[in-house]
Amino acid sequence: MALIVQKFGGSSVADAERVKNVARIVTETYKQGNDVVVVVSAQGDTTDDLIAKANEINPKAAKREMDQLLTAGEQISISLLAMAIEGMGYPVISLLGWQAGFNTNSIYNAARIKNIKPNRLQAELAKHNIVVVAGFQGINRYDDLTTLGRGGSDTSAVAIAAVLKADKCQIFTDVEGVYTADPRKVENAKKLKEITYDEMLELATLGAQVLNNRSVEMAKKYGVELEVLSSLNPVPGTIVKEVAKMEKMLIRGVTKDKDVALVSILNLQDTPGVAFKIFSKLSSKNINVDIILQSFGRDGTKDIVFTVSKENGPLAVELLDGMLDDCKIVCNTEVAKVSIVGAGMESHPGTASKMFEALYESNINIQMISTSEIKISVVIDADDADRAVAAVHRAFIPND
Repeated sequence: MALIVQKFGGSSVADAERVKNVARIVTETYKQGNDVVVVVSAQGDTTDDLIAKANEINPKAAKREMDQLLTAGEQISISLLAMAIEGMGYPVISLLGWQAGFNTNSIYNAARIKNIKPNRLQAELAKHNIVVVAGFQGINRYDDLTTLGRGGSDTSAVAIAAVLKADKCQIFTDVEGVYTADPRKVENAKKLKEITYDEMLELATLGAQVLNNRSVEMAKKYGVELEVLSSLNPVPGTIVKEVAKMEKMLIRGVTKDKDVALVSILNLQDTPGVAFKIFSKLSSKNINVDIILQSFGRDGTKDIVFTVSKENGPLAVELLDGMLDDCKIVCNTEVAKVSIVGAGMESHPGTASKMFEALYESNINIQMISTSEIKISVVIDADDADRAVAAVHRAFIPND
């Protein structure tokens, strides 16, 4: 008998028929003699609908009150799924995040898990109940409800798998696994049988929407084996684990991220500590900076260019405009980041040139470049993003 944690996203429980389909998957796993904990997201577009309702009332509502509202989405999902499982004749109980023992910090809308007290989970499993848990949420030291941010249900599922030492954590989505590119956009995208934690983390961070990057980080830290598979088509998925690769380099995926803004600080006075002042200011406002380029100094000035999320672009300009004198600050939100990911790039010459050649042949201009031992990213015009992914994918992934 194994302990299996299963997570189902919003599209998997979007309506009554899909809730019943999830109930069939869960009970089939239970019938095989396994203990089962199920983590569920809010149905379909429920979270977006709740945000829209809040904006109708108060577009600047306190984040605490937003968390009070948004946790309702998962409460609906877990109760409906529990009802479906109960209707099939199986023992089941639904638990909110705090009932399942999730304790978080007090950063509303983007809380981090501090610990999980698994006593209730273990007690319910000991009664041979199927346990359905609300993902994406917890409680802080003030007894306030908190949410973990977008993709937080993935993190909830992996956290439960880690604390209960589950045999496997299955992430069910509307695709059949992890692909070398978005199969809806790239014709010859291929499903991967397995992928390393590091490769999956890069893909998730760089725009692949299959897994939340925080969940992959946690899975790697605690050695949780993940399987990404479809809730609609019962076929083997993709295993995420430590995979021995020797020294062979394989491109595991090509991603795009349109949630990018390019901020340029031009003709900045080249004085000691100016970069520290800029990026500490952004950090103080929780603005995450990705790619950074700095030009060589000339005539006592230099240029610094960096990327942030599209939402934070205008805010970064506003913050820096009041702090820096005698320079020009501009923000371009019509850009995208296209990346290739694969272990061993650093020791395989020609990978970057092959990517750049593919872009050149498609007449796509590169604005910024960032590399590591496992990925190469370029910033390009947003309008070119889909063409760029297709061109790079053709260059690296054989069409067989």
